[in-house]
Amino acid sequence: MPAGASEDLLVGDSACQLPAQPAKLFMASMNATPLLNSVVAALAAVRLEAILIGNAAAAIQGAPVTTVDFDFMFRDTPVNLAKLKKFASRLEAMILRPYYPASKLYRVVNDERGLQADFRPAIHGVKSFNSLRSRASKVALGEHQLWVADLADIIASKRAADRPRDKAVLDILEATLREKKQTP
Repeated sequence: MPAGASEDLLVGDSACQLPAQPAKLFMASMNATPLLNSVVAALAAVRLEAILIGNAAAAIQGAPVTTVDFDFMFRDTPVNLAKLKKFASRLEAMILRPYYPASKLYRVVNDERGLQADFRPAIHGVKSFNSLRSRASKVALGEHQLWVADLADIIASKRAADRPRDKAVLDILEATLREKKQTP
């Protein structure tokens, strides 16, 4: 077909004309840092101690993975539940309990900002909050610090959860952990 020409496509009983050149799509780079910084600032403001787990924590440690949410482990106490309510309020978000009563998951959501932060008092493969924190690292984000679970704990949790979506990233996370161990 000559340059600039178009092609007819028969769809049902109608002919549609396709452009000669495909449309160019542009995708802006995605960056969760501003949203995560606001989450960390809100955690600090209400003094809620939580440890970032899951793919977001793995990505901070260099794993080439993506996620649509932030997952945290926290202590499920009356004081922390009050802090979680204040945290949600600061982010103009609501707290959902999508799997109540089967799960103690607290989901903080603000659809306008694209925020989903899940808070769990227990995760697969991890004995306790204190044991997870003993291996976690504090990472500076913006003006605040965030506890980030050790990559080995993230791997153990995903392996113990045994869900297809967790199994799908295990090889990537394990390769990242091997590289981290080799790098001084």
